[in-house]
Amino acid sequence: MSGAAILDIDGTLVDTNYHHSITWSRAFRQSGLTVPLWRIHRSIGMGGERLVPALVGEEADAEHGDDVRDAETTLYRELIREVVPFPSARRLIQEVRGRGLAVVLASSAKEFEVEHYLDLLDARDVADAWTSSVDVDATKPEPDLVSVALEKVGADDGVMVGDSVYDCQAAARAGIESIGLLTGGFSAEELRGAGAEAVFDSIEALLEGLDDTALGALARA
Repeated sequence: MSGAAILDIDGTLVDTNYHHSITWSRAFRQSGLTVPLWRIHRSIGMGGERLVPALVGEEADAEHGDDVRDAETTLYRELIREVVPFPSARRLIQEVRGRGLAVVLASSAKEFEVEHYLDLLDARDVADAWTSSVDVDATKPEPDLVSVALEKVGADDGVMVGDSVYDCQAAARAGIESIGLLTGGFSAEELRGAGAEAVFDSIEALLEGLDDTALGALARA
């Protein structure tokens, strides 16, 4: 396959962004740091090594960052059971693959999280590949995750579907198109400003307009 659909998982296929916001908030407080939830949400989509210093600064990250990240992992294990897929998430994988594109479920989340999501989506037999934190050194908005996703399926071009500005920025830095979904809480204007060629308010809306997007064009190429 020469083209790939790179589908972000967190906030795009499964409804996790606010669960992560809550667990990061609790993790910060355990280290005596208070960060408003709205600011945490604005950083969801970054990897933890970027999120913590972005929110509390380099000095606090040096002192507390590892403890905060460890605490978030523990706390999220407790909330992950409440996560559910977005409607039609598995159908999106099937529809895109049915158009002849390889499908990579792209995430820099920890392996236990990705494994849980694969089970929730019943995606192991419909996706061609997936990624986790072990596959990348630098997380979004750096392009590493996108490049790894393309490499996993031997694709020379792709389109990223994501819910955050960091997804769209990573795609742009990797030289591919992106499509934004409002499911992560970022606005259409923000997603377009980060590089999204189209924005939809749900997976169902994307499915309805799929053939008129960059994904549709890639499938016809």
